[in-house]
Amino acid sequence: MTTTTGPAGGLTRERLGSLLASACERAGLVPGDAELIKFTNNAVFRLEREPVVVRIAGSSAARSRVPTVVSVARWLAGHDFPAVRLLEGCEQPLRVDGHLVTLWERVPHVGPRPGGAELAVLLGRLHALPDPPPDVPPWAPMAEVRQRLAEPEELSPHDRGFLLDECDEIEERLAGLQCALPAGLVHGDAFTGNVIAGPAGPVLCDFDGTAIGPREWDLVPVAVGRLRMDYPWDEHTPLAEGYGFDVTRWPGFPVLRRLRELKLVTSVLPVLRSNPGVRAQWEHRMRSFKARDRTVRWQPYR
Repeated sequence: MTTTTGPAGGLTRERLGSLLASACERAGLVPGDAELIKFTNNAVFRLEREPVVVRIAGSSAARSRVPTVVSVARWLAGHDFPAVRLLEGCEQPLRVDGHLVTLWERVPHVGPRPGGAELAVLLGRLHALPDPPPDVPPWAPMAEVRQRLAEPEELSPHDRGFLLDECDEIEERLAGLQCALPAGLVHGDAFTGNVIAGPAGPVLCDFDGTAIGPREWDLVPVAVGRLRMDYPWDEHTPLAEGYGFDVTRWPGFPVLRRLRELKLVTSVLPVLRSNPGVRAQWEHRMRSFKARDRTVRWQPYR
């Protein structure tokens, strides 16, 4: 098995097996017939012989967020908040051959898929928690996007220039936003795909984007999902009703919608070559995003 990394230090598909095996050996786990369930910003494995999920940060942007992820997960556990839990009894994160790996207790999926109403309850509880960890960074969405643009795979100079111009334009518009909700801790990627139907009820996962910032941002992913993604159901209405705020009626929503779509376009740039399965969907998104055609529907990356 090759041990080459991408030109910008990104994670290549060829390395996943050896990194998983090394991480499991360090933690005393058996990788067995592990299932790769996601490979975009992170490579996520579900172990078949252990009740554990393994996440390998897939780019320098993802690696830079791992310390915050660990800190937030421990803080939420201390508040008994319904969220995924880090695996106890091992180093977190593990440093394996230049990559950062986190190990999580696997939450069995029980009952129907959580929707907007369940997410509204979780966000209400999250936003009400006191005293977030002091090392949670301020919300800086453009820094994350620009970091991705610094390590793209097979991105043309023209497309890169366009996306950098978008960063500048959106950043300028963000500076003029007048928020309606008080700022505070935000999950950062609050959509129903980051809610698991656990045995004790829905739990929240994926804290890569957690920051101190505008609370409106946590209501944007589901709203954009209804407007842009090819989903067969509307989760925005129950989320807005349950949380008590309809972000689409707020004057600043178009700016945050464009930001969310920029993040959805750029999220896979560090793995465009190493995970070719995302290429067709990325090109589809990029064409409509460049054309500012808001009627085109997108599908999830596979």
